[in-house]
Amino acid sequence: MKKLLMLLLICMLPMVGCSNDSSSEEKSEGKTTNSKIIKLAVATSKDRSLTKGLYKFAEIVEKETGGSIKVEVYPDGQLGGDLQVFEGLKMGTIQGSTMSTGPISSFAPRFAVLDLPFLFKDAETAYKVLDGEIGKELLEDLPKVGVIGLNYWENGFRHLTNNVREVKSVDDIKGLKIRTLETKLHIDLWKELGANPVPMAYTELFTALEQHVVDGQENPVGNVATGKFYEVQKYLTKTGHVYNASVFLISKKFWDTLSDKEREIIRKAAEEVKDYQRKLNQKEDKEAFDYLKQQGMVITELTPEEKQKFIEKVQPIYKKYTPQFGEDLVNRLLEAGK
Repeated sequence: MKKLLMLLLICMLPMVGCSNDSSSEEKSEGKTTNSKIIKLAVATSKDRSLTKGLYKFAEIVEKETGGSIKVEVYPDGQLGGDLQVFEGLKMGTIQGSTMSTGPISSFAPRFAVLDLPFLFKDAETAYKVLDGEIGKELLEDLPKVGVIGLNYWENGFRHLTNNVREVKSVDDIKGLKIRTLETKLHIDLWKELGANPVPMAYTELFTALEQHVVDGQENPVGNVATGKFYEVQKYLTKTGHVYNASVFLISKKFWDTLSDKEREIIRKAAEEVKDYQRKLNQKEDKEAFDYLKQQGMVITELTPEEKQKFIEKVQPIYKKYTPQFGEDLVNRLLEAGK
């Protein structure tokens, strides 16, 4: 009996071994065990051009790597607001994002220089600066805080909305509670314009507007449309006070795990998507203004005289922040932005 049991056990061992090997081969053939995962997190909705850019990036990278890198996109602040996402990038729990320069400046302070008011006269001028020497120089600040900045996508020019009154002049802003980005420069900017600034994560904004915690907010028009702010805001003034670049970021911890070939694929994909996303955002901006009018918002254009008053009103911001950024950098930006 004992000999019979021993024989059975001996016969079963190869079968078990074969079973394990087969399972391992199936995983290998399915490329599930060796695939690297990129989680891309963004605060904007799935319909926004920035998020569409992330989906395009995912498509290119998965195709070019033959599936050895899988890309997952998490829109609508599913993995947190900008500051939380940046912390995730530093820790490596989130592998990529595109984010406005304002939140980035909480970790790499010189990026706030790009949020100086009325810095760029139009998007083409901004592209020239960001894709040039100054833009590249700022990206070099990021590895020491745990992220790699590949290039600049576009969130667009920021405009003011509110639900109290039409804003035709600087004086009309006085006393309005305006949600701002969670950065000192943006808070100071709106104080200079006469508002009561309330810093807040974008993911909390719609509820704050709905519950009248704040009277208004300032964002690119695409965010106003896709965020459905027209449901809780009546007036939009085309202030264009800040051009909002959106840096494409990769976690340095993740970047360091990639091969040279994988890095090159990601770099090329980021460049292709940069051009795609910028064009998409320009189209989205034009369509968004028309759409908001259809939804009943009052769209106000500032006269050249009133626009100049806005510019004059915010000059103390330059005086306060130029020493922090360095006079040379600010002067180079102003010269390039003409």
